[in-house]
Amino acid sequence: MAYLGNGNQTVVTEFILLGLTEDPVLQVILFIIILCVYLVTLSGNLSTILLIRLSPQLHHPMYFFLSHLAFADIGISSSVTPKMLANFLVDTNTISYLGCGIQLGTSTFFGSTECLILAVMAYDRFMAICSPLLYSTKMSTRVCVQLLVRAYIGGFINSSSYTYSFFSFFFCGTNTINHFFCDFPPLVELSCSDDSVCIVLTTISVSTVIVVTVCVIGVSYIYILITILKMPSTEGRQKAFSTCTSHLTAVTLFYGTVTFIYVMPKSSYSTDQNKVVSVFYMVVIPMLNPIIYNLRNNEIKGALKRQLGRKMFS
Repeated sequence: MAYLGNGNQTVVTEFILLGLTEDPVLQVILFIIILCVYLVTLSGNLSTILLIRLSPQLHHPMYFFLSHLAFADIGISSSVTPKMLANFLVDTNTISYLGCGIQLGTSTFFGSTECLILAVMAYDRFMAICSPLLYSTKMSTRVCVQLLVRAYIGGFINSSSYTYSFFSFFFCGTNTINHFFCDFPPLVELSCSDDSVCIVLTTISVSTVIVVTVCVIGVSYIYILITILKMPSTEGRQKAFSTCTSHLTAVTLFYGTVTFIYVMPKSSYSTDQNKVVSVFYMVVIPMLNPIIYNLRNNEIKGALKRQLGRKMFS
């Protein structure tokens, strides 16, 4: 806290994060668990990116997008987990004003980018199943890069609205955030300024991302389902559907937690519940995605075996 020049009023220069728990024993247990989860997240997603880059048989759109989904997962987890782990080891969990703004910006950037990449992946599955003869043309390298660039731009625009809103806030009272990271809702509660414009701005921004991505995913899978049901052979239907199950699982996990945090009425759940769901969204899901895709995908398992075989016999 620092004093303003015109009186005794104070302005916040750092924030205190209350974290997940104040129980010392539980903090040690959570530190070990979350550290293990983070290490698995890094190794799993980095391995996915490396495997896709090294394996020529994985050089097509679905895996190109999957590698960037893995990158977004690393970004989401890394935006909050290292700081959370460090805070388990100290008595007072503090984060600077600038650090709080950076954490808010990076977490919203990678989170919204992941939403958009999941939508792009749904469109890719739609083209592969519903228009297989045109797939190579419609999903050329140029088109894939354009779609991905738009996903990153969309993520940047959304995160910019949150970052701008944060640095527009005036914090003059308590600096205690009842969360384990700098999330937007608790920061709004701490602000002493008129937040109505910023709240409208961020609401429009995040709503646009969610509505657009949900519509793309929903429409894509409606057409995919119709196409699969029209297939004459059971084997063809099973093969087509199997290419979508990993993506559907990832979408369900991601959007289920996002809906709970940002869409459900705040009166319907407690702050502690919000923290638990946020841990699942920010820490656990980035670990699960490579497991979901790698365990259910025969091409990835085959590429991994080939790469390991080359290393063993080289």
